[in-house]
Amino acid sequence: MKTEQSYTHPMNLYPQRIKVEGIVVFDGVRGLPSGDEPFTSSDYVIAIGHRGHMDLMYDDMADYTEKHTVGVIFPNHTLCTISKTDDYMATLIIVDSSVLNDPLLQIINQMRYRYEPHPNVKLDRHEYQMITSVVEGMREITRLDMLDHKMLMTRLLEFLLRLLSQYRKRKLDEAHSAGRISARFHSDLAQHFREHRDVAFYARQACLSTKYFSAVVKQETGYTATHWIHNHVIAEAKMLLHMRRDLTVQALADQLGFPDQAAFTRFFKRETGLSPTAYRLSM
Repeated sequence: MKTEQSYTHPMNLYPQRIKVEGIVVFDGVRGLPSGDEPFTSSDYVIAIGHRGHMDLMYDDMADYTEKHTVGVIFPNHTLCTISKTDDYMATLIIVDSSVLNDPLLQIINQMRYRYEPHPNVKLDRHEYQMITSVVEGMREITRLDMLDHKMLMTRLLEFLLRLLSQYRKRKLDEAHSAGRISARFHSDLAQHFREHRDVAFYARQACLSTKYFSAVVKQETGYTATHWIHNHVIAEAKMLLHMRRDLTVQALADQLGFPDQAAFTRFFKRETGLSPTAYRLSM
């Protein structure tokens, strides 16, 4: 995907402001500061998705951000855009690394083990509205240019993080109590997608009939098991096409477990509307 020439990312425009203010809210963010290239931040970043969708790589894992998704990114992790919709829009809260030593923000270090492996949380409408109302309070502090600006921003950030942790814990508790067949499915899928792309295989892994397994996955996630299988393969294919330009399409087909280049091309074009070669040239 081509980088928009008229758009300059606020993290590139205002690095000094981040250093001076410590905590800064940037609205209208359309992607990563590096465009389509890998990006590693030395700052702590909270990304609140408002609309659109972006597929990305978080270190070596496929991930995404979209409407009502909040991502908590600790310093020194690498992000890379795989694809994004033209309407993608987010708000970023940037926290300079020097601020992380504030005693009020020790919650950040307490959250590290939860968010570093899986940075994104999908919120429902009410949760999203609560989070965005806290962010609006942070914007108001910035607009009024209060003398105790830093202290107030720190307290609101602490409140936002505690609120987000409560939402995340609730979702994990709900997932645990429900058994979450889909969670096991996604774990199995990441391990076996190169060799197995049939729903029946994953149903057997869960010791369930294919019909019941399919119904539960659809109920838990809103999408069919086939959708998730294809989505995972395409995400991996896009990542390899973007990151491993030294590999031929045939080599990628082999790495992804397709019998030949033609089969891979047919699958990729059916799912994306582009051939692998055309997709690689479009980035």
